[in-house]
Amino acid sequence: MAEFKSSAIDCGVVEAIQTQAFEVVVIGGGPAGMAAALAAHKAGARVAIVEREQHLGGILRQCIHPGFGLSHFKQELTGPEYAQRFIDQVHATDIALFLDSMVLGIDEASDAPDANDAEAHTVTLMSPAGMLQLTGRVVVLAMGCRERTRSEIKIPGSRPAGMFTAGLAQRYINIENLKPGSRAVILGSGDIGLIMARRCTLEGISVEGVYELMPYANGLRRNVKNCLDDFGIPLHLSTTVTRVIGHDRVEAVEVSQVDERLAPISGTERIVPCDTLLLSVGLIPENELSVAAGVELDPRTRGAVVDQSLQTGVPGIFACGNVLHVHDLADNVTTESERAGAAAAAYALVCGAVADADAAGPGCQLTVSPAGIAGYALPGRITAVALTKLNFRVCRPVNAARVRILAGGEELYAGKVCPFKPSVMESFPLPAKVIQRALDLGVSEIVLSVDPVEEA
Repeated sequence: MAEFKSSAIDCGVVEAIQTQAFEVVVIGGGPAGMAAALAAHKAGARVAIVEREQHLGGILRQCIHPGFGLSHFKQELTGPEYAQRFIDQVHATDIALFLDSMVLGIDEASDAPDANDAEAHTVTLMSPAGMLQLTGRVVVLAMGCRERTRSEIKIPGSRPAGMFTAGLAQRYINIENLKPGSRAVILGSGDIGLIMARRCTLEGISVEGVYELMPYANGLRRNVKNCLDDFGIPLHLSTTVTRVIGHDRVEAVEVSQVDERLAPISGTERIVPCDTLLLSVGLIPENELSVAAGVELDPRTRGAVVDQSLQTGVPGIFACGNVLHVHDLADNVTTESERAGAAAAAYALVCGAVADADAAGPGCQLTVSPAGIAGYALPGRITAVALTKLNFRVCRPVNAARVRILAGGEELYAGKVCPFKPSVMESFPLPAKVIQRALDLGVSEIVLSVDPVEEA
């Protein structure tokens, strides 16, 4: 029988995992992660960014179209230009960068070094230098989101080559200089699908049409005009792909109209020849690490349940950007992430005290729930009597609706009548006096209700 040599572990020689201590550890080096890290650094915290790609910038590196920076920088930039401004700012600081590094898990470690009696978190990661552990009083989750795939929407048919998510096709064209096909059908009218319809056309790929399950476009109106209307690309609403045809390569797709319950209507099927099917059917926050760390997720947003400072239910873990809820604009991601970074630094620097402790009222614990046509409300918890920014999206477009705040069956606040679209993330300032009124009523929940108003 062959003899086996004793391993280092058998001999009792185990190389210790290298550990580095910080006050704030940001997971994700995209626009959210960089904005949060810069805000935390500006507040005086020692910050580290962990990014699994070899470069900072996240998804913006492949978004070469314009439309970024209009609100944050007051000028129109492409995605790489927008990202580069933050990359330059990060490089001008002493923020520690761990690139090409995959986070394996987030654990509690009350005896972590440099914790100063405050319970710290340990972020374990695999880097080119080997396994590392970063300890931090605060962890900011900024992992972004991923695209829904064919398996998640259950399109029947064969499994040939030629089916891509729209973001993957964008990377192939803009980063890898590869052509995914010659004749494309796009399923879904999200912003990435609309932008790829234009991009494919510019690259000489014939786009047969964009097919949308809903009776309205899911992307921004400006993208419908700039990407479809200006290039003569048809948008087919209330229509979906019901079958993929092809053996080795996509040869065609079957499309069908759908009824008000989104079920295909028999007899409306038609065959659309193509060799490529691009899917733009929604984004899902990348929260596997969050769940493993014990963070509660909101089933509506599929992101973390947070309070007004963007702290999750796990003390010392904050979330921001698309990992929290899917945004429509990178500028909004930046604004939100700067809030998260500043709050995270305040939490870390006072060893676990809430960032807005001076504003927190005794026993202020309110949950926020959506109602009417509001699809979700964020934050999901309010723990301070202070002006609070509520974000929400509606489930369907309306020409006129009113935002109301309800508690205990009483209307506490009513906003002005406005039009709303599902493609646009809305913000609503909740005054401190409304929060205090809800507390005075003795309720534990306030409701953000968006109610359509009949036009005269």
